[in-house]
Amino acid sequence: MTDTATMAGLDPATLADVLRLAGSTGFDRIQDQIRRTGGCTDPIRLSGATVTRDAATGHVLHSYSTDSEPGGVLRVACGNRRASRCPACAWTYAGDTYHLIRAGLVGDPAKGTPDTIRDHPRVFATLTAPSFGPVHNRPGTRPCRCGTHHQEDAPELGTPLDPESYDYAGAVLWNNHASDLWRYFTIYLRREIAKRAGLTQKEAREQSRVSFGKVAEYQKRGAVHFHAVIRFDGPDGPDDPPPAWATGELLDDAIRAAAARVAVDVPPAGDQPARLLRWGEQIDVRPIRAFGDGAEITEQAVASYVAKYATKAAETTGTVDGRIGNKEALALLEVPEHPARLIAACLDLHPLYPDRKLRDWAHMLGFRGHFSTKSRRYSTTLGALRQVRADYRATQQRAALGLPDPDDEEATTLTLAHWAYAGHGHTPGESWLAANIRRDIQHNRETAREELPTLLADERNC
Repeated sequence: MTDTATMAGLDPATLADVLRLAGSTGFDRIQDQIRRTGGCTDPIRLSGATVTRDAATGHVLHSYSTDSEPGGVLRVACGNRRASRCPACAWTYAGDTYHLIRAGLVGDPAKGTPDTIRDHPRVFATLTAPSFGPVHNRPGTRPCRCGTHHQEDAPELGTPLDPESYDYAGAVLWNNHASDLWRYFTIYLRREIAKRAGLTQKEAREQSRVSFGKVAEYQKRGAVHFHAVIRFDGPDGPDDPPPAWATGELLDDAIRAAAARVAVDVPPAGDQPARLLRWGEQIDVRPIRAFGDGAEITEQAVASYVAKYATKAAETTGTVDGRIGNKEALALLEVPEHPARLIAACLDLHPLYPDRKLRDWAHMLGFRGHFSTKSRRYSTTLGALRQVRADYRATQQRAALGLPDPDDEEATTLTLAHWAYAGHGHTPGESWLAANIRRDIQHNRETAREELPTLLADERNC
């Protein structure tokens, strides 16, 4: 068995389970369930039943029970947004985020934003952390401070030139307060806009509204920074054009001024001094243009960029994807030196700042905020997008089963259901099967993406 497993590229336990699955009577159904989850790496297993009856006659129109399923369970996707945990569900999350951000840039009446939103001033702003000590980098054509021209994938990039003098405590405290810095920034931004428009804050609110969608990203040095789409609207939101004074230039100036004003006080504790946390000096603000006008940054590029980082977290810096409760685990998990020092700083600082829950968020290098957020009127919501998808699938299912439309008052149905959690995850063989299904799905997506320009060209020529 060992030689056969080696030839197949599988360990003996996985090969044995693959053979067990392939020989089971329920193999086709197991494969179908896994395919329906998109090849989810950690599906939720449910047991239960559902019955749909005609409300008037009590006649059973459809019934389903997991008793007839292999193993007596139904697998549903875990829904995790993080690509390191579940690439299949993260792809869906990234797609939803893409459409959410794009709807706030190009407009989509079905998602609550008009097509005229393209005429509103929009910028793509990046707010970064300050320096906590010099690190290895790639400063254009010049060599790094260490005298080396680092390659793009060099492992030392982002690590300190002198770890002993690097402010690890300041770095994790900054990450921990990053969400507070963003909240104060949004407050000051509205004040700076009013100031530059020559209006009171009340007058500015009566004439305009600022909407945003943002995502957090980890730099190689382990510091969080934020990318945000910031847009001017009229007082009633995206359906309302902004006033003449609400220009992209004014928005650019107000963003820079607001970021410079933000400061968060951290009191002294133990051997730690008082700190005044601020944004870094590197603030980038770029106007967002429509497709095809030769602009440096386009709507599609912005939406794709935000969606990409909505599925990532601290594991991109070299740390582990999971909670770490003590320093001994760092060596056992072979965490690289720089992120290990950041995690250790979180563990050391936790007793000094217990309300900041640094130990709970040590695996996130102290950051405890949401990775993707938006203002209320930016565009649609992730919940609304998921509901549309669920309604579409439910309509397909009703059509396949011959069930009446739930909106048809003359054919009212009653559905009774009971579900219970029955575990999660795959057996080794199921994991192998899910990985192959994910690979096939990804190949089909890439093929469709490559063929799309040709299909569009053919359509235009018809």
